Amino acid sequence: MILCAPVLGMKECRVKLAKIGSGMKFTVSIYQDEDGVYIAECPSIPGCVSQGQTEDEAESNIADAIRGCLAVRAELGMPATVTRREVKVVV
Repeated sequence: MILCAPVLGMKECRVKLAKIGSGMKFTVSIYQDEDGVYIAECPSIPGCVSQGQTEDEAESNIADAIRGCLAVRAELGMPATVTRREVKVVV
C-alpha cells in the first residue's frame, strides 16, 4: 500500500520503482495500533507510511512505499529525504 504516491499512476510508478532507491537504507518505525494492525513509518520521508497484518508484511510494504515516495519526490524535483534528528526528551 503506497500512501504517498497519488500523483503518478500505479503503472508509471512501478516502472520508476525499479530505477530509484536501489541500495539505499532507511530507518523505519513499526508499531501495532489499537486494531492490531502494524503501522510502518519512514521519518526521513515525510508522509511515507504503510501497514500490514504482521510486522514482516508491514516491513515489506514500507519498502514498497519508500520506493514509491522516492519516485514521486524525484518526479516533483524534491530532495529524496529530509534531515531529521532524534533526541531524548525527559518528561
